[in-house]
Amino acid sequence: MNFGGSEVVYDYSASEIVIVPVPYDETSTWIRGADKGPEAIMEASVNLEFYDVETRTEVCRKGIYTTEPIIVKGSPDILVGAVHDKISVLLDDNKFPVVLGGNHTVSIGAIKAFTEHFNIFSVLQLDAHSDLRQEYNGSVLNHACAMARVKEMAPLVQVGIRSMAAEELLYADHDSIFYAHELYYDKKLYCRAIEKLEKNVYITVDLDVFDPSLIPSTGTPEPGGPDYFEILHFLRDVVKSRNLIGFDIVELCPSPANKVPDFIAARIIYQLLSYKFA
Repeated sequence: MNFGGSEVVYDYSASEIVIVPVPYDETSTWIRGADKGPEAIMEASVNLEFYDVETRTEVCRKGIYTTEPIIVKGSPDILVGAVHDKISVLLDDNKFPVVLGGNHTVSIGAIKAFTEHFNIFSVLQLDAHSDLRQEYNGSVLNHACAMARVKEMAPLVQVGIRSMAAEELLYADHDSIFYAHELYYDKKLYCRAIEKLEKNVYITVDLDVFDPSLIPSTGTPEPGGPDYFEILHFLRDVVKSRNLIGFDIVELCPSPANKVPDFIAARIIYQLLSYKFA
């Protein structure tokens, strides 16, 4: 299945945008099912309207191609390597990559590829959790360690954080963490977060950044997150002021009883692409 279904059918050469599904769940630590996330997003994406009323564009006309999924069972090292290799090829071909997780481990390989193509860029993490553990459950590539690995590769700005372990404080850059409880009272902090970013920006969106009343279908839900327009308007401002070079959406654990989060995830992807290519 391709993103957008039969209304968005382009071959690789004619597409500026490439969707890379990575159904990986091996390092998840609570609610399982992130490996079902990419397929659920694809299925929901068929129901999108491809004219975006906010930007008054049809970004699908840029061409959106969907690759075969990267399927790895077991070792996160192999998974990270496979994602790195795939994204490297896309960047060599001047494509705009969008990675669909899977849990947050998938972001590590993608961002590693970007370090080889961009001398300077920032990673903007939207997430309820800081993910700065140095290792977890015996692995340095656990999804709870994803941003610890990213910080070794690029400057990191974290937005929406409301859950972390005391041990993570040792590795946090407190000037670049914007906590959800502070953002709730002071929206100007979103502007300060943007000021921390380099010109080039890669965005990683863990869907648990949203309040679980909107998106309950995640592996580690946390109460107290921002709503849809608060996050999307922030992302719009990031894209207007910085050069978005790629992004990922991770940690959707779809529920057969509630398809709404699946559609919201697909909508976020299309909206971000609309901001980028408007």
